[in-house]
Parts: sequence; C-alpha cells; structure tokens
Amino acid sequence: MAASAESQKRAKGKDVSAKRTKVPTGGAPAARPRVERDQLIEAHLPLVKYLACRVAAKLPSHVSVEDLVSAGVIGLIDAAEKFDGGREVQFKTYAEIRIRGAMLDSLRRSDWAPRRLRRSERAIEEAYGVLAGRLKRAATDEEVAAHLGIPLADFHQLLSELEGVGVGGFVSLSSTSDGEAQDLLQYLPCAPEADPGYAFERREAEARLAAAIDQLPLKERRVIALYYHEELTMKEIGQVLGITESRVCQLHSKAVLRLRGSLTMK
Repeated sequence: MAASAESQKRAKGKDVSAKRTKVPTGGAPAARPRVERDQLIEAHLPLVKYLACRVAAKLPSHVSVEDLVSAGVIGLIDAAEKFDGGREVQFKTYAEIRIRGAMLDSLRRSDWAPRRLRRSERAIEEAYGVLAGRLKRAATDEEVAAHLGIPLADFHQLLSELEGVGVGGFVSLSSTSDGEAQDLLQYLPCAPEADPGYAFERREAEARLAAAIDQLPLKERRVIALYYHEELTMKEIGQVLGITESRVCQLHSKAVLRLRGSLTMK
C-alpha cells in the first residue's frame, strides 16, 4: 500500500514537471543555440563588409565604411538571433535585409543629409514624372531646370550634391513612411510563387519598371544595366563607357530620380 502511494506521488511529480517544461507550439521561433548562432555570424561577416562598401559608394566621402560595418554587424547579430529556419527564406537573403537596414538606420540617426537636399530630391523626382507624362518622353536637363524655375548650372549642382544623398534605390523598402524599421519578410508568403496575388503584383511591378527603364536616355539606361545587372562599380562603368566616375554618378542619380518620378505618377 505504501509502495503504491509512493508510485502515485512520483507520477504526480513527473506530471507537474512536464507541465512546467512544456514548450508552446507556434509563435516566435525557439532561441537558436549559441554555437549555431556564432557560426552563422562568422560565416556571413564578409557579407557585412561587402554591403558596407556598396552603401558607402553612394555616400559622401566623410561617411566612414568602418561605421557602416559596425552598424552592419549589429544587424547581422540581430538576424542570426531572429532568423526562423521554418520559413522558406535563405538566411543570406534575410541577413542582407537586416544588415542593410541597420546601416540605413545608422545613417538616418546621424542625419547627415540637409533637409534642403531632401526637398530638392523630391522636387526633381516630381519634375521628371510630370514632364515625362506631359512630353511622352524623357525630359532634358534644360526642361527639368525650367520646370523647377532654376538655372541649368544650379540644376547640375543639385545633381552633384544628390549623388551622395542616398538616391541609390528606387523605393525605400527598409522602413515605413514614419521612419520606423520594418521587417518586410513577415509579409512574404512561405512560397511566394504559390501566392497568385503576390505573383500578379510582382509581374505588374516588373512590367512597370521595365517600361520605365525603356524610356530612359541611352546612357542612363546603360548605367542602370551595368550597375544593377552586371554589378560593376561606378569606376568600372566609367571605364566601359569612356567617361569619368563623377559623370557616371550623375547619370545614375538622374536615372533613379527619373524612375522614381515615373513609378510614383498615378
């Protein structure tokens, strides 16, 4: 009898212990083992340096690559801790977004770009979009300057200043309209190609972008192709086209501003 009571007591104790240690299913992914996390970080450190150099290439010379690397490492650590292997997304893809986002957040906090330049950037984008819609072709520098009501020399000076303001992307994918960081991967289906809505929107966006690129002047179109498709540096593109690196940067800025203006036109 005593043995039976003792057995029941031990069984009850195991049941209580099981309830206490039960891990809920679903929700956030379980914490990644430290060794695995450290291995992911170490294996992708070269990616941080690569992305830092890519970002720095579009920024003024006073922006330190080392500072970008430091911010990127923080993003990489965050990615290694939060990555959910259950989703059909490669870690490298997820890490790139986190790393680049951390770098851009660092730049935003430093607030190195004057508001005047940000306003000018938006004004030029709008001018390109309005003139392209009105003229049914790419606007010339003279036409954009006239639309803005400024001398052509001032317009060229603005373009030179904007080369380092971060006009390097068509749209900002790393933050919301109020500047808060946003993880866009949470909106991706596990298998995007299986989502009809996603596939349709992607095809539509690709078609609009391709049409906008086709409308670019020849040199700007070549710069976009060499930079984004061939992944050449600005210096290498200059060698291919037989122009200075500064001229390549100007053509790239103009092309991106044209594309943004075109894609944002309703």
